[in-house]
Amino acid sequence: VQLQASGGGLVQAGGSLRLSCAVSGYTLDTVAIGWFRQGPEKGREEVSCMSVNGDGLSYADSVKGRFTISWNHAKNAVDLQMNSLKPEDTAVYYCAASTLEKWFCSWWLFASWGQGTQVTVSS
Repeated sequence: VQLQASGGGLVQAGGSLRLSCAVSGYTLDTVAIGWFRQGPEKGREEVSCMSVNGDGLSYADSVKGRFTISWNHAKNAVDLQMNSLKPEDTAVYYCAASTLEKWFCSWWLFASWGQGTQVTVSS
């Protein structure tokens, strides 16, 4: 499976961005798609994940109520709508795919990764 993330940019605090992760290639064994981020001098952390069949959805506590993950069936992509952005949301955002039948929204369980897209939130 190939993943292509896009939609990053520079936005003021309180603003919104919509990231998109285009999914292509062999996708039949893909079980879940996740968004992860790595901020300046920080480790990689989970943001939000969802199962391909729609029965699993999770958000990090830090983004609950502000971010929404969804399938964009028309584009075969997984979108991440980010509202009420904060400076601490500044990071490189990555999307990744997992083929594990039992998965959690933890980056080490996702084997296929796209390139990152930079999100910068100014105060």
